[in-house]
Amino acid sequence: MSNQGASNGANIIQSLTNGQSQKQQGFGFSTQKAQQSSNQRNSNFGSQNYSRQASDQRILNNSKFNQPQQSHQLMTNPVSANQPANLPSGSDLESMYQNLLYLFNPTSKEYGLTELSKRRDQHPELALVLWNSYGVMTILYQEVISVYPLLSPPTLTAQQSNRVCNALALLQMIATHEQTRIPFLKANIPQLLYPFLSTSNKTKPFDNLRLTSLGYDNPEVISFFFSTEFLPLCLKIMDIGSELCKVIATFIFQKIIADPGGFHYVTSHSKRLKTVVMILNNVVSQLVESRSVRLLKSVTKCYLRLADDPT
Repeated sequence: MSNQGASNGANIIQSLTNGQSQKQQGFGFSTQKAQQSSNQRNSNFGSQNYSRQASDQRILNNSKFNQPQQSHQLMTNPVSANQPANLPSGSDLESMYQNLLYLFNPTSKEYGLTELSKRRDQHPELALVLWNSYGVMTILYQEVISVYPLLSPPTLTAQQSNRVCNALALLQMIATHEQTRIPFLKANIPQLLYPFLSTSNKTKPFDNLRLTSLGYDNPEVISFFFSTEFLPLCLKIMDIGSELCKVIATFIFQKIIADPGGFHYVTSHSKRLKTVVMILNNVVSQLVESRSVRLLKSVTKCYLRLADDPT
């Protein structure tokens, strides 16, 4: 009886032992399987994450590559095929706008004025750019007005005269452009030049100012001249100016009296007409020394026009 009980106890212990080992084996298998599944998920997630990172990196690289390329194309090809053919090329446009920016810097303003004046023939639409750019016209006015104190007493240097002449050349371009001429005259901007025309100093800096200020021979500008007090200044230059100034002043006076309004303005008052004839006689007497054919032609045309006066 005791042997049978011991045998049964041993069998129970053996069965428990076998069951525990089977459970451990089963638990170990399930743990290994779960670990493999987890590793597989991690590997899949890692590959997906790597693919997303690689895709984002490619997009970033493409955007970095395309951005300067697009900017370069805009800089090098600013004029499209639909724009007029007379517009300057991209590099010319860049240099023009860069010179405009120089005007806002006191240290580079003189260089900007020189370059814009020198290359104004290369930019047909520069007058529109100058007229419509913020602050540019004010800068040009300041350049003209800044030399007023140097006119009397006459202390104007050649460098200062050249700088103002560059600004005057840009104003001339605005005065002759078909889209800016009328608003330019309505603003009475040419009257800023009258102090230069009234100077009597015969040195080269002052003569250059008078010469540049006389460079307005458009019909609308001529009409503006005889409607203001330009005529006495023009006659003064015809009398005391250099040969080239006399030629231009006499030519402008010829244009003034060719206009019916200007002709009436000169001939309607006997005192004014006598003054004009006296100045023309002085010019003719000076031709004995200078012998300028151009000046003689202009003076002769003035005499012929004044001869049309029935009085």
